[in-house]
Amino acid sequence: MEKAKVNGIQLFAMMFMFNLGTSVVVNYAVGAKKDAWLAILIGMSAGFVAFFIYYRLFCHYPNLPITGYAREILGKYVGWIIGLLYVLYFIHITTRQVRDFSELLVASTMTETPLLAIQLSFVLVICYVLYQGVEVLARTAEVFFVILIFLGAAGNFFVLVSGNFEFHNLRPFLENGWKPILSTAFREVTHWPFGEMVVFTMLLPYLNKSGTVKKVWVSALLLSGLALSWTASLNIAILGVDVMERTTFPTLATIGKVNLLEFIQRLDVIVVFTMLITVFFKASIFMYGAVIGIVDLFKLKNHQQILFPFGGIMIFSAMTIATNFSSYLNEGFRGLNRVVYPMFLYLPILMLIVSMIRKRMKKTN
Repeated sequence: MEKAKVNGIQLFAMMFMFNLGTSVVVNYAVGAKKDAWLAILIGMSAGFVAFFIYYRLFCHYPNLPITGYAREILGKYVGWIIGLLYVLYFIHITTRQVRDFSELLVASTMTETPLLAIQLSFVLVICYVLYQGVEVLARTAEVFFVILIFLGAAGNFFVLVSGNFEFHNLRPFLENGWKPILSTAFREVTHWPFGEMVVFTMLLPYLNKSGTVKKVWVSALLLSGLALSWTASLNIAILGVDVMERTTFPTLATIGKVNLLEFIQRLDVIVVFTMLITVFFKASIFMYGAVIGIVDLFKLKNHQQILFPFGGIMIFSAMTIATNFSSYLNEGFRGLNRVVYPMFLYLPILMLIVSMIRKRMKKTN
């Protein structure tokens, strides 16, 4: 691992933008219909449970990433295999982020641009920043966090004053009961994006003050969850749940309805820039987690030597993951559910239980 340090504010900025990711733009938690905002809040609550598992593991092994303490807890060989599974998981999510971003640009603004050109440019920028190290990524996050807040405030202001907000689109509350809400919360929202924060177990050893982990993680989780819940409510109130279900990028459609005095309109650029920022940091963090995981598992000298070949793998994977966007979305909803829960919940619980048993046995001896 490289010798670098990240402060609490930088970690918070990365976590907040990471959680927004693509969730702030796509038809997120739409399975809960009008109560999508509530499903997000319940899923966020489950994310707190996952965090405290990671936090206890971090307290036991503050200087190791998850690929490192997996070997300490489960043994050299089993732990190495578990670490490799995490690397493959990080690679797959990075691939999906690159594909999501390129599809949004093609659908919204760059309709004649090939996907390959967008993905190549995007991945090269990520590789360049990561080549400089995690400190550069963290300082970049501080700057872009301020820009993101400005874009979010401007977008919300124009949407609210446009007069398109219809509160009755959010009523009645619990129209379809609790079943779709809980199903959406635990099958979708818990792991996307809150369970995906398991990748930050690869970055926590870089934190300069380990005592701030709990405060930073909890505040980022809470504020990002509230932001996603508000965005879902806004999309439903403006578009209606029927339109939101049929729209791939409802936030883009919501801000597209802004038309003030026949002068202020076509504000799609706000959503595009927002997703550019959030997906950039989410893809960068997942890619960095995968790269330093490989460095840790294979005992390499540094991450720079494999970074650009790794970027080539990302581009190839993003192009071949699905033949079209519809099949890509279907693969994500069906396939990921079988993979993500072991990665962000079951395996960490197993490692925590084994770690606690081993520590108690040592005290007894």
